[in-house]
Amino acid sequence: MDVVAIVAALGLAFVLGVSDAANASAALVVSRAAGWRTALAFSFVFHALGALAGGTAVAVTVSSLVHASPHVLPSAYAAAALAAVGFVTVAARRGIPASATYGMLGGLIGAALVAGGFGAIHWGGIRDHRPVGVVGALIGLVVSPVLGLVCGAALRGALTRVLRRGTRRFLGPVRGGIWVAAAFVALSDGANDGQKAMGLAAATLLATGSLDHFRIPLWVRAAAALVLALGTAVGGGRVIRRVGTGYFLAGQVSAAGVILAAAVLGAPVSTSETVAASVVGVGADRHPRHVRWAVVAETLSAWGITVPACAALGALFYLCARLIG
Repeated sequence: MDVVAIVAALGLAFVLGVSDAANASAALVVSRAAGWRTALAFSFVFHALGALAGGTAVAVTVSSLVHASPHVLPSAYAAAALAAVGFVTVAARRGIPASATYGMLGGLIGAALVAGGFGAIHWGGIRDHRPVGVVGALIGLVVSPVLGLVCGAALRGALTRVLRRGTRRFLGPVRGGIWVAAAFVALSDGANDGQKAMGLAAATLLATGSLDHFRIPLWVRAAAALVLALGTAVGGGRVIRRVGTGYFLAGQVSAAGVILAAAVLGAPVSTSETVAASVVGVGADRHPRHVRWAVVAETLSAWGITVPACAALGALFYLCARLIG
């Protein structure tokens, strides 16, 4: 089951990459700073770099969400990753913007409940200003888009005041800023999302005795970084284009700052959700009618059902895994 758990974790990395693809590349294309091929290649490289150099704080948080006997942990991790991958894949085919991070968390909760009841879940909270356990992760998931929205609106207002009297000579610096912002987003996405898969894989290796203490082996980090980056290469900008396309510079910079801060603190946030919220904040700062609120409501509804749906799938997949062996 340990092999299945690691493969499932890498599958989660791929799905996270597909979801991340638009975060960094859409702004380059919409602003005509680059074509899709160039933008996706750029996204591939910087997502991989972010995952390779992103640290371990998020991975530690993910690995500590379930407290159960070592012999059941690989099955729980495999079930959680498969639940997230399955739900998000089906949702994407139906045009529903589900979050793989929410799915992973829901899958872990469902699998842990079946494996050992409420005592198998590390509920946690906030400790030393850092998120701990399931409650801490949920706080990060809720707070990050709110911060992204507020920061996006504030930065858009500041940029508007600076560029209000700008002429064509500002075009070059602005496009250069979009490249820098896209790199910042991709690095931040890679640092946060890559560690989710790394955390599940490393925790599986620890539970099976392949590691004597928690750490991320180089091959795990490299594999997760590569698969995450491949996901960004095959992903598209469909979801984020539905929310808004004209405000990426301010939206990306603010979202990337929030995501990177979360990675440092160890909060496994939904990167796509944070970027989308930042874009909404930028659009709403200009005028509320510039945001497709019906799409925002649909997106929020989809995220709201992801945790319970994946919890049910995680529980089901865990039972199947234990029956198989």
